[in-house]
Amino acid sequence: QVQLVESGGGLVQAGGSLRLSCAASGRTFSTSAMGWFRQAPGKEREFVATISWGGARTYYADSVKGRFTISRDNAKSTVYLQMNSLKPEDTAVYYCATARYGTIQAVEAAYDYWGQGTQVTVSS
Repeated sequence: QVQLVESGGGLVQAGGSLRLSCAASGRTFSTSAMGWFRQAPGKEREFVATISWGGARTYYADSVKGRFTISRDNAKSTVYLQMNSLKPEDTAVYYCATARYGTIQAVEAAYDYWGQGTQVTVSS
């Protein structure tokens, strides 16, 4: 079993920043790619960012490219999502997930464990 616990969500004004954290336990974190997804009210969950097992490769959704940065600390079994220049359309519940593979993955089917989510609300 893998447990993922997100933190760092909250309410922020447009243009502000937040950093999300996701602490993992239960499986060798350092061999798995990690990802962040989000789900806005009334919408399907969508891909945000992914990072390879060692952190060398990252990939972002076009909607967040240049504003969000994914990173990881394998010694702490934690993955981060730094979110800058936030917009009201970034409002969503953000989920981290661990992939079955070590390479970057942008589709939900590649992920097998999910956190409970953390709410991010951006006011205009």
